[in-house]
Amino acid sequence: MERLAAPFALEAYSSLTGEPLLLVDFDAGDATRFGCSEAREVFAQLPCPTVALRRDLERPAPLIDCFDVVLDDERDLEPILDSVRRHPIACMSAVQLLRHSEGLSLHEGLIAESLVYSTLQSGPEFQAWLATHEVKERPSNPEPAVLMERNGDVLELRFNRPEKRNAFGAEMRDAFAEGLQVAVNDPDVKEVHVSAEGSSFCSGGDLDEFGSLPDPATAHLIRSTRNVGRLMHACRDRLRFFVHGACVGAGMELPAFANFVSAREGAFFMLPEIDLGLVPGAGGTVSIMRRVGRERTAYLALSRTRIDAETALSWGLVDEVRG
Repeated sequence: MERLAAPFALEAYSSLTGEPLLLVDFDAGDATRFGCSEAREVFAQLPCPTVALRRDLERPAPLIDCFDVVLDDERDLEPILDSVRRHPIACMSAVQLLRHSEGLSLHEGLIAESLVYSTLQSGPEFQAWLATHEVKERPSNPEPAVLMERNGDVLELRFNRPEKRNAFGAEMRDAFAEGLQVAVNDPDVKEVHVSAEGSSFCSGGDLDEFGSLPDPATAHLIRSTRNVGRLMHACRDRLRFFVHGACVGAGMELPAFANFVSAREGAFFMLPEIDLGLVPGAGGTVSIMRRVGRERTAYLALSRTRIDAETALSWGLVDEVRG
């Protein structure tokens, strides 16, 4: 509390001039002295992630809701520390975005996410990753990136790039948006079913396309013009996802927009974007947070932890696990 009340608290907890993380162990002392109303404002402004360790749920923990992540097991701290050490700017940006977007409308949240994502594309952490990434040669696939079929009042959309583990690139985004637009504009479509060919539902964004646009501002313009998150939200009550295998990055973010998500046994979920110096950019800071809350969304983003279908079900990230 003394450190947070200091005149230079914001500079003391910043990777630029001080510490890149604020960690408080609620079991290490008397937490009842926490509770200063001014501290809430400081927590919201800190330019770094804030993490609380609270193993004993019976002990008082004032201000616990101010923290970006709350852990009850110290072993869960290490992957977050690793992220903060290697990508402090992306980690700071992720928690600032989640704090900012928590009370916003879906559209406002998507715009905020796009602006932060675009900013990080110009940053040193993403540029360092981009400099080491080798574009892989893959055979061209003449089939549509998304298969679309109408069965009565059900519209079926299937991701169809199994050779790329259904990586979500521009071609797939545009085809998916086209299918969603049909549902949005046709009230006779009672259900929209989204699934995928191959061993994985979606392995995330197509890494070979990252950084390929002329500039981050143009990338933001594209996301503002053609945003599948906005389209999914428009038909969310009719939208059902059936996921399997790897649901990584976009493969986790997109289904979270839907009213119903069914995961096959063996499916797993993770957000790896921090490793690229980025934040989730397919709408996940909005869609996932609305399903599991800010704290768990921050934990998933900062730790890059892989969770199984059963955990996803218990958290509310999916609505069914099927055999």
